[in-house]
Amino acid sequence: MKQTPIRIGSRGSQLALWQANHISYALRDAGYQTEIEIIRTTGDRMQQPGFVVPAGVDGKGIFIKEIEEALEEGRIDLAVHSLKDLPTTLAPQFKIAAIPKRGDARDVFVCEQYWALHTLPDNATVGTTSPRRRAQLLALRPDLQFAEIRGNIDTRLKKLAEGKCDALVLAAAGLDRLKRAEWVHQRFDPTEVCPAPGQGALALEMLAVENERTQYIAQSIGFFNHPHTRFSVEAERAVLDVLGGGCSLPVGAYCEPTSEGFKMYAQVVAPDGDTMIQVETEASHSADPIELGQYVAGQLKERGALELLVGPVPELS
Repeated sequence: MKQTPIRIGSRGSQLALWQANHISYALRDAGYQTEIEIIRTTGDRMQQPGFVVPAGVDGKGIFIKEIEEALEEGRIDLAVHSLKDLPTTLAPQFKIAAIPKRGDARDVFVCEQYWALHTLPDNATVGTTSPRRRAQLLALRPDLQFAEIRGNIDTRLKKLAEGKCDALVLAAAGLDRLKRAEWVHQRFDPTEVCPAPGQGALALEMLAVENERTQYIAQSIGFFNHPHTRFSVEAERAVLDVLGGGCSLPVGAYCEPTSEGFKMYAQVVAPDGDTMIQVETEASHSADPIELGQYVAGQLKERGALELLVGPVPELS
């Protein structure tokens, strides 16, 4: 039986379309036909000026709700997400069918004039809406001010060029993928600015139900799976899940393969940057990633991490 083209759902931002096309091109190279459907999400609307956040919206899944609806309705076969946008627990009708090899997971310092965070003048303004980044940056530079810079990568870079802030802190992978890293002057070590769980990785989501079509989709995308990436991000997401599961929590977790197995580092910082709790550990190749993440989260909790996840939030300028 001849199968129809694989329909890929994606947000409409430049980065999301790059990611969707990256998967589409690889599938075509493997002999499959593909189509891309652009879907506007709640998260996209929230980034528009003047948008009022609906009551009850807490940040979980705001970039995937409408895409998952399209999956459930059969309008698309496959969704391509930035993994860090996905809640740690999916609804039972969905599954992450493949996780490709991830890009650079680190955060980066973006600025035309200054070459590193420590070279910024006193009381400089950094553009970011991320509570994690604000907390981690305050731990390094308590004098920093913050501006709420929203939008896609080009919009943020334009606001930086217009002087709306002195620097930006963004995910390396997005800038690398769009070839917009010309103002990246510092790539933070994960022990300084610990990335969000799953940062730099993509997730290929599909329906969990078993039928002829879903079996075909799962088989077609199987070659994307990268075992080391999957282990790392599952461990990282397990940390976040134990600590509350919200993508807006000031929690960093980073796991990477080593010659002996895996090394994991996690960090929770008080919103004002005043207190930091860190855990670093190693695991063998035979370890279970979920158990590793749960162990690290347990260590964070024992050291008082949950008490740091509430507190005064630094004001935006």
